[in-house]
Amino acid sequence: MKYIDRVYGKFEITEPVIVDLINSPSLQRLKNIDQAGYRPLWVKPDMAVPMEEHSRFAHSVGVYLLLFKYGAPIKEQVAGLIHDVSHSAFSHCVDYVFDTGSEIEQNHHDNFFEDFIRKTEIPRIIAGRGFDLEYLLDDRNFPLEEKKLPDLCADRIDYSLRTAVIFGELDNNGRNYFLDNLTVSNNDWVFKNFESARDYANLFYKLNKVYYSGFESAVMFRAVGDCLKYALQKGYITDQDLYTTDKKVLEKVKKHLNKDRKMTTFWKRMNNKIKVKNDSRNYDAEVLCKSRGVNPLFLDDGAAKRFSERDSEWQKILEQESKPKHYFLKFEK
Repeated sequence: MKYIDRVYGKFEITEPVIVDLINSPSLQRLKNIDQAGYRPLWVKPDMAVPMEEHSRFAHSVGVYLLLFKYGAPIKEQVAGLIHDVSHSAFSHCVDYVFDTGSEIEQNHHDNFFEDFIRKTEIPRIIAGRGFDLEYLLDDRNFPLEEKKLPDLCADRIDYSLRTAVIFGELDNNGRNYFLDNLTVSNNDWVFKNFESARDYANLFYKLNKVYYSGFESAVMFRAVGDCLKYALQKGYITDQDLYTTDKKVLEKVKKHLNKDRKMTTFWKRMNNKIKVKNDSRNYDAEVLCKSRGVNPLFLDDGAAKRFSERDSEWQKILEQESKPKHYFLKFEK
């Protein structure tokens, strides 16, 4: 299987279990799930970004490619590939719909990942290729694929580099700079020097401030979340619909726009038809956004050290960035 990735370039994928999983309905569904949430609220007029380049599918395959590129065991590569299969339509916007998730943690899809996987064709594919599903479902077995903040992991590295490339924060030289200076040591992602660790930490800081927990993301999470929650309450869509694709959910919602004025208002909000500002004194809705920062390791005379060990101010920044961002949205209508 030939595959061209926006971040990592061209690959020939030959591992049978990886090919089977990539071609499976569960992974293919992710091609139609936007990575950021909802395209009309983040794609600018001058951005030519095909859906497949910033989808949950592209990210999932990207995590696999990153693990493959740096020599992770095949079991970890498989775990990386399937780690986002339980994502709903509109990605983390659904954390603002269901009570089972958390706006601060944005962990709705994690909370039922195992149950979701078991109901798909993935267990059959994995068993057919001689892998143990129970082992693959336990993140503790895969320290390169998944770690808690502020550590680096394949998931975090891929989504940050992918965001930076898609939004023009990194050109090809910048992307290659980080990939060339990244290595694996003792099951940790480590930068080869202080300078590249510093540059990556600062890049992630900017991505978090502008994109992941920025005002525009807050508007997207609340506007899309409110629209979907109202559509569910009215019976226009079902819980099951949210585990199809963005397009299929939108098609169902659109059918009710001419019949329901409130639905139409929510629709306009999530499609940039109604202006909104941040006003803590007069607001229609509050939004909490997950905020994050990283503290990468780097090699110093052969030993791995934390970036904050060299930059004493970074620990203060980390503490600040670890607090959720709080917004107060006032819509014109």
